Amino acid sequence: MTPFDIIKVSSLRREKLEQLGTKSKYWFTDDDNRQMLFKAVKGDTGEDWSEKIACELCRLLDLPHVHYELAVETEEDKRGVVCQTCAPPPMSLVLGNQLLFALDANYPRDHGRKYKVHQHTVEAVRDVVRTLKPPPTPYATDISGTKCTALDVFLGYVMLDAWIGNQDRHHENWGALTDGENLYLAPTFDHAAGMARNLMDEERQERLTTRDGKRQIAYFARRARSAFYKDDVSKKPMSTFDAWHAFSQFSSEATMIWLRRLSGVSEASVRQLLETVPNDRISDVGREFTLRLLMENRRRLLEGDAP
Repeated sequence: MTPFDIIKVSSLRREKLEQLGTKSKYWFTDDDNRQMLFKAVKGDTGEDWSEKIACELCRLLDLPHVHYELAVETEEDKRGVVCQTCAPPPMSLVLGNQLLFALDANYPRDHGRKYKVHQHTVEAVRDVVRTLKPPPTPYATDISGTKCTALDVFLGYVMLDAWIGNQDRHHENWGALTDGENLYLAPTFDHAAGMARNLMDEERQERLTTRDGKRQIAYFARRARSAFYKDDVSKKPMSTFDAWHAFSQFSSEATMIWLRRLSGVSEASVRQLLETVPNDRISDVGREFTLRLLMENRRRLLEGDAP
């Protein structure tokens, strides 16, 4: 099986650093005059393959997403991923915290404060997303004909988080695209925190083989927390499944459409994606653990596990 392509990036083409996030990121212009972002992997966390796999799972769901490719910075042989900006001129990206502040002047929009923001509630996000148009071309997806709304699409983002165990949907990891007149829901982006990509293989192997129910993958999967809060007095963020159940109440039709799409993604197709990651980026134990984690979360979603 042919591995995913590895895009070669030169740091000599670096134009500006990306201020958002904690990883080494910078923008550059490629040979086709496209504005591209290189994100380096931090240590051996697997942030590169998890971002790429999440991207391919979005493709299988027909979920509007930023497309990522595996990459390497040639000067230092630094692993990472690369993607094109989702907001080429005349578009620009407006982040969730800015949108929430525009609707509520008391919302804490400070850059750098992304986690433990108790005002980042399901209802607050819903109220903002309802004001947006669905993603524009080339990210448009047909999920319910002409009645498709931005909230319908956002439900798909929250389902993806529950599927891959993405705990990083904070208020700077979703947003809107604007052309100066209209606001459109941006495609989903930045999923590198999913699929427990930072576990060591020793722990993965132990969880795959243990008879201790509290160490098995089914128990581990339930620990994933979102960045959404039930209300602004809640002490802890909701689990990824609690968030999915909360958002799914807003559109039963969109909920069923996304679940049908998920049901169409087979274990074989997910295994094939994982096998396409180069061996120097993920081990066989990593592949098997990730497959089992994704299949467990897929089962829970399709069987309607109670939050």
